[in-house]
Amino acid sequence: MKFKHFAADRIGYLAVYLANLLLVVLVVELDLLGQHVSLSRDNMLYIALLSVVGITLYLVVDYIRSRPFRRQLDRLSASDAELEDALLLHGAVTREQQAMQRIAVDSYRKYIERLDHYKHQQEHHQTFVRQWVHQMKTPVSVIDLLVQQADQSGGEQTKALLASIQEENERLAHGLDMMLHTARLEKFELDLHIKRVELIQAVRSVINEHKKACIRYRIFPKIETDADAVWAETDEKWIVFVLNQLVTNAIKYSKPKEGVKTLNVSIRETEGECRMIVKDEGIGNAEQDLPRIFDAFFTGENGRRVAESTGMGLYLAKQVCSRLGHRLEVSSVLGEGTSVTLIVPRQAGIHALH
Repeated sequence: MKFKHFAADRIGYLAVYLANLLLVVLVVELDLLGQHVSLSRDNMLYIALLSVVGITLYLVVDYIRSRPFRRQLDRLSASDAELEDALLLHGAVTREQQAMQRIAVDSYRKYIERLDHYKHQQEHHQTFVRQWVHQMKTPVSVIDLLVQQADQSGGEQTKALLASIQEENERLAHGLDMMLHTARLEKFELDLHIKRVELIQAVRSVINEHKKACIRYRIFPKIETDADAVWAETDEKWIVFVLNQLVTNAIKYSKPKEGVKTLNVSIRETEGECRMIVKDEGIGNAEQDLPRIFDAFFTGENGRRVAESTGMGLYLAKQVCSRLGHRLEVSSVLGEGTSVTLIVPRQAGIHALH
């Protein structure tokens, strides 16, 4: 705080002091007038000068004494200041400053206590969600098994009904899986294992999981690559989750179109990075929706055409890629299809995680 600001805060005290000084001089002058004597102009100027010098010296000394504490307050008010900096306040010289110092420490302590309380509640909630999802996966698996068994002995009408049940069961399984990974994302660093992962095999496993849906909606998946194997340093479980979201989206937004569609997955590697491009021939995305396509719960125009759109698939995929040090890019043409590119840097490893 500059001295002029320090003095401006005390302008009221200065005004009262000068007014009292004037009143004292007037009282003395009136008393002397009764004795037919008057203060000379030099004496009045001398009194005024002594008073102004005295109050100025006091303000200067008070400013110098409290300047270190006020500088700390200026640093705390900066935009880059940390919350913990409030604990570093010291050098309070007035009772007001000491009270402010105590309030800052007490407020920080109460904030941490409340934060710990909410964090504890959140951890309980996350634990409950994970346990609930795992419990729900058991009946989903049982339903899938029963449908497969019944499909072998049923008629055409029964098979059509079972196919519908199977489709809804797959949606339920996908929703539970997304919910489980959303909960795990809160403790991402505790559920991470970086190792060399073979990407072609990872893509094949994801496509195999969706082969029934591809057959049902006449979507023909195709993997294109120039190498026998493409290796990258990443977390196998999380990269499979991302690929699963991309393939699920491709199928979801391809099925409204009539006829045969192609789902093309291209895997390329260069000296610096690996690229996996998931390209579909679905309904595509409107150009104005692309800047917000990674926002949570944003569905855009597709949300009006596809009922199961949640706006969470690409959001979660983007969050996972950011934490893994990977990149995710999307290009799309409305009515023609969407292309999503997953870029895995060669030297990313664990050093790029944040």
